Amino acid sequence: MATDYDAIFKAYDVRGTVGDQIDADGARAIGGAFARFIAASGATTVLVGRDMRPEGEEFSAAFGDGAMDHGLDVVDVGLCATDMLYYASGSLDLPGAVFTASHNPAGYNGIKMCGAGAAPIGADTGLEAIKSMAIAGPDPEATKGTRTSRDLLGDYVAHVRSFVDVDALAPLLVVADTANGMGGLVVPAVFEGLHLTLDHLFPELDGTFPNHPADPLQPENLRDLQSRVLEVDADVGMAFDGDADRMFLVDENARPVSGSLTTAIIARTVLEREPGATIIHNLICSRTVPEAIAEAGGTAVRTQVGHSIIKQAMADTGAIFGGEHSGHYYFRDNYRADSGLIAALMVLEALSHHPAGLSDLVSDFDRYASSGELNTTVDDAAVVIERVAAAYPNARQDRLDGLTVDLGDWWFNLRPSNTEPLLRLNLEAPTPDEVQQRLAEIQALIA
Repeated sequence: MATDYDAIFKAYDVRGTVGDQIDADGARAIGGAFARFIAASGATTVLVGRDMRPEGEEFSAAFGDGAMDHGLDVVDVGLCATDMLYYASGSLDLPGAVFTASHNPAGYNGIKMCGAGAAPIGADTGLEAIKSMAIAGPDPEATKGTRTSRDLLGDYVAHVRSFVDVDALAPLLVVADTANGMGGLVVPAVFEGLHLTLDHLFPELDGTFPNHPADPLQPENLRDLQSRVLEVDADVGMAFDGDADRMFLVDENARPVSGSLTTAIIARTVLEREPGATIIHNLICSRTVPEAIAEAGGTAVRTQVGHSIIKQAMADTGAIFGGEHSGHYYFRDNYRADSGLIAALMVLEALSHHPAGLSDLVSDFDRYASSGELNTTVDDAAVVIERVAAAYPNARQDRLDGLTVDLGDWWFNLRPSNTEPLLRLNLEAPTPDEVQQRLAEIQALIA
């Protein structure tokens, strides 16, 4: 079946089910379109990598063939985490593409693309143009390009380690659940030889995900990690998603730590190094994040949700770091790209200086209760948003990304999905009971 371009081109990447939505022919067409898009800015070489999904080798080879048909040289970096591809793009100043469906279950695949220097490519910065060119079909007029291979794992490991003083790391026991994803390649490589003991769950690269889905945002996918942390009396647990660009923490008591609280920990750490620096956070992060940034003497900048938006805001403001509640952490010195492993090492460095443990370190920032992100299917998101806004006429409201309503001691954000008929609700209040009370209030308005 032909590739369904309308289905697979999303706001920030390409993603769909293998066979009925994306196939090798589609990968080749997108490779050719990507080549034409980046050649317009003078590029002559493209990096191509892949995760461990079964069709990744076939699809990435087809993508490379499409790029070579349009005159570009292809550097195949082989199996790689998404942040490893971003590192390669930044350090070599080349555009790149990695075949991955991130946290999606088996049966999915996709492509994350970036410009030279790991510059983000989203719907407004090239994806729509690439989609149009892929649909239009090939236009190979140039001499066919070449393909070479390059192993960048060692260089990537050195880069990740450069963000911390590895000699100052305490001999912590770390349980890492890489869920048969690409963390199985990069996590042990980064940890090797450090003063840390790694207890590794599900290290085998297996894109059928035989143990549990590689989506640590879902609480049920943390259960194996939580059990193992308690079983071995670990100092910390770390869960990585399928392409290892996101990382979630579990403390020594097996309690999950949100992406917001991890953002606050890292923000304080980087502000100790660069006092007064600017930190980016998206608008669904906990209120504790801008509070922690201000308390540490930094400048907090609030943005919409989405990696291309965060990266652009970092470029515009010179921010040193950016965090999202979803577990993406961005670093200026990582070409403004996100990296789960850099975030992991920075947390371990902070924990090395805090012998009371991760739960105590987190307690400084654990100030509010939150709903997590709740999705509701609606017929007309805009109509629902206006109805909810009208119910709070005296509250402070903004439309930076959907609708944010601030009622003093509690707030919520309601925003439409970029790709589905869904409204996404995030709500924060002083206590869990008040979260439930306010949720019922908002959900009644949505319904």
